Amino acid sequence: MNLNAFWFVLVGVLLTGYAVLDGFDLGTGPLLLCTRSDHERRVFLNAIGPIWNGNEVWLVTGGGALFAAFPQVFATVMSGFYDLFMLLLVALMFRAAAIEFRSQRPGTGWRTTWDVAFAISSVLSALLLGVAVGNIIRGIPLDSAREFEGSFLTLLHPYALFTGLATAALFIMHANAYLVLKTEGPLQEKVMKWTTVTVPANLACFVAFNALTLFACPHIVAAFHERPLILSALFVVGLAATFNILRATWTNRPGQVFISSCAAMALHLLLFGAAVYPNLVFSTPNHAHDLNIYNSASTEKTLTFMFVVAVIGVPIVLTYTISVYYVFRGKVVLTEESY
Repeated sequence: MNLNAFWFVLVGVLLTGYAVLDGFDLGTGPLLLCTRSDHERRVFLNAIGPIWNGNEVWLVTGGGALFAAFPQVFATVMSGFYDLFMLLLVALMFRAAAIEFRSQRPGTGWRTTWDVAFAISSVLSALLLGVAVGNIIRGIPLDSAREFEGSFLTLLHPYALFTGLATAALFIMHANAYLVLKTEGPLQEKVMKWTTVTVPANLACFVAFNALTLFACPHIVAAFHERPLILSALFVVGLAATFNILRATWTNRPGQVFISSCAAMALHLLLFGAAVYPNLVFSTPNHAHDLNIYNSASTEKTLTFMFVVAVIGVPIVLTYTISVYYVFRGKVVLTEESY
């Protein structure tokens, strides 16, 4: 594996880590409104409260790795998706404010307002992330200088919007599985019942998304013809992990539900990475302007230097994440210091 391929894999791993870890944070938002009890809502918030900001470190690290290794891709995506990313940033800011502010006053109106803000900003964040991913999968119009030709509305085509919807459904199901692990007693029983809705909804979106991809993304179909064995194997394993979520739900095994959810998300993103390699951004309709790991990469010297930084930095991020999850393991217990 050369340095270009190494950085392609590393960026993918970091962004996958963000999707798996922050996915249940974002999915918790709409589930918060499914219960009216202040105590239960506080349990949900404290299930993610100690870890949500640490999970977003993976997004920052992934963005930094993309900027260092593939600056042309970073420049094209950040400029082309500028309006979308600004909306995403605002949504994430409101989400963080809602977590911190909602329990600062005891009034029902105050807390409900911030609960609604938390739910809306969480769903909007998931939708916008999905829209961005949908455009990366399908491709965006690039000119000969590999700069984005279009506007914010260009990004809101049916495939990207459905990808956003499927992403929101996936994150809600992922959050549902996580909350089952963090709750106990009657609340856990209530949350477990929700999986009978969230899991089938996610499976329906998953099937529809794959069918739509076959029609909307011919370059993904072409990749299956070029690398049929590895891509087919990844698809089958990912499909098995996805359906195991449903099986584990039926057999009342919450641990397997969450593990299968994590595995399915990671395998789907691995499949996407294997399908697009060595490309990073597809140009539609002219694929001569595609950005790949070679024509968008930094110099060999930069890649080598950043390789050393990654060898030192990534284990630190991984150690931090493991430590946080270890410290806050187990069921949620509310105290005076809780949200």
